[in-house]
Amino acid sequence: MEPRRVLPSIDPDIRRASTLPGWFYGDRELFDRSRDAIFAKSWQWIGDADRVRVPGQAEPLALLEGFLDEPLVLVRDGDDELRCLSNVCTHRGHRVVESPGKLRHLRCRYHGRRFGLDGCFQHMPECEAAVGFPSAADNLPRVALEGWGKLLFANLEPAVPFADLIAEVERRVGFLPLDRLSFEPRRSRDYLVHAHWALYCDNYLEGFHIPFVHADLAETLDYGSYRTELLPHASLQLGIAKGAEEAFDLPPSSPDFGQRVVAYYFWLFPNTMLNVYPWGVSVNVVQPLAVDRTRVKFLSYVLDESKLGSGAGALLDRVEREDEEVVETVQKGVGSRLYRSGRFSPAREQGVHHFHRMLAAALG
Repeated sequence: MEPRRVLPSIDPDIRRASTLPGWFYGDRELFDRSRDAIFAKSWQWIGDADRVRVPGQAEPLALLEGFLDEPLVLVRDGDDELRCLSNVCTHRGHRVVESPGKLRHLRCRYHGRRFGLDGCFQHMPECEAAVGFPSAADNLPRVALEGWGKLLFANLEPAVPFADLIAEVERRVGFLPLDRLSFEPRRSRDYLVHAHWALYCDNYLEGFHIPFVHADLAETLDYGSYRTELLPHASLQLGIAKGAEEAFDLPPSSPDFGQRVVAYYFWLFPNTMLNVYPWGVSVNVVQPLAVDRTRVKFLSYVLDESKLGSGAGALLDRVEREDEEVVETVQKGVGSRLYRSGRFSPAREQGVHHFHRMLAAALG
């Protein structure tokens, strides 16, 4: 049996640091360990509040489908409170809610155990003789649920409060009427990328490649003014207009007031991107499937249709395909027997360095 490989720490000084070793992107043991060490403790997008709009509505879902696959159910109870509950019956483990619907209570069809819309145990037939029954353990566990505008995020065992994670997002773009976000399915789709999930994030977290890979995007963004800001559990890349592109009408209270910002690219550790444009928000969820397979969900939420089709957020599909091609090529390259690790550009790769330090701390 081969000894477990240890992920090296990353020097906090980017000028001296090296990237994660190439073997990391093909290591199945570390990939599997990240389920509990990283993803089970992270905030994951689960949709928006329109999924369950009225009291009694319930909709089953899988948290981070294809990787965590934790069965959950979104429920709006009789008091109009939105809840996220475990969707596994506390009797013998059957799914409780199997299809969306409007319900008076939650009932498991296996043996008839019934729960209220708040997840509390109500009734179980043929259990009158059970001692110490029911107890709190018979309730459906409640899962941490938070919202940003209409967008919903759940977390099985939060390592970071959601308020801390989203604080800078609120400070920069909280002036937008995010409660009016409207999901646009025609502009949303899934992409299958033949690469490690972290390699996809590496590429997202730097604008260094934009002039070399994204010719059209480079015509929109002022590369010289493009910058990265590091946050405790996230990062922000700020896109400034190169020409007369549609930019945000920033309020005087904005820390960016006076600048022609065309895009805020927020990354929330480990796998969520909130790309905010004058037309709305593009949510990207990076879903690991295998050590060399990743699903990337592109979800478009529109605020102003009149601004679609222009600026940095106009060619999302083309930019994504360009990113896919280069990331898949890199996946092959880091698997080379002759590749070890690389060095960071101190001027352009602060976000990647930040990410690698977080990964090394979580998995090292």
